[in-house]
Amino acid sequence: MARSIATRTGDDGTTGLLYGQRVPKDHPQIEAVGACDELNAALGAAKALLPATPRGAEVHASLTRIQRQLVALMGEVACAETDAARYAASTFEKVTAEDVRLLDTELAALEARGLRFDGWATPGANPGAAALDVARTAARRAERRLTALAGQGRHLRADVGRFINRLSDLLWLLAREAEQ
Repeated sequence: MARSIATRTGDDGTTGLLYGQRVPKDHPQIEAVGACDELNAALGAAKALLPATPRGAEVHASLTRIQRQLVALMGEVACAETDAARYAASTFEKVTAEDVRLLDTELAALEARGLRFDGWATPGANPGAAALDVARTAARRAERRLTALAGQGRHLRADVGRFINRLSDLLWLLAREAEQ
């Protein structure tokens, strides 16, 4: 018999962290993981609206890589502070300085094409640009939730914060590129 997605363990308003600790569904770590999950879905929607061009295929591949890295990031966030060393020693994939460097490289390449931050944008020039702007705002929300965790006693590695910050910058530039 197939296993059901409906475990019913959350009917009491709790959910499990990575190594089994139960917390309320509105726990700050769950809020942060949820914000990252929303970002992942927004990235998927943006990918679906990319043009069928060589550049569209490049961006699609980049966003797919970023989605995998985001799933790794969510795993780390979903771990209690008391289990952080266990997680660090695990074979779970983790966001690395190299992942941040890749985002920096993509940012530099877009800026070299003349795409720059020139103030506020008015999203909605076309569906693809709008979807990238929705993903960007989701990234900023995730960044706020991740940053707030330190005040709740959950300290994340610096690469986690750097990754999400660079990602929102990249999405800004990708949206501006899509407008053109």
